[in-house]
Amino acid sequence: QVQLVESGGGLVQAGGSLRLSCAASGRAFSSYDMGWFRQAPGKEREFVATISRSGGYTIYADSVKGRFTISRDNAKNTVYLQMNSLKPEDTAVYYCAGGSYYSSLPSDFASWGQGTQVTVSS
Repeated sequence: QVQLVESGGGLVQAGGSLRLSCAASGRAFSSYDMGWFRQAPGKEREFVATISRSGGYTIYADSVKGRFTISRDNAKNTVYLQMNSLKPEDTAVYYCAGGSYYSSLPSDFASWGQGTQVTVSS
């Protein structure tokens, strides 16, 4: 299985930007579809974005479409989430996940990172 570690979270002002990274170790990173999810206090974990194994296809939640960009560098075993025009409602713990399906469903992702906190102040 692949092991995942997120980084890049922090505190930013509304309208600012952050770039999250997810470093993977283990065999065949390029064989995994990758996704980002987030969870705010008291709320369910929600889908943010997913990217296919080669990076050719992406899906975004309506709430982040046009502001966030998911990408991957298979040579570096890393997936990224570029977050622009951040809003207070983006505040959450962000999780990187890997799975065998190009999907927005958490159940389709078997490997998860520990999460990184993103806080957007107004």
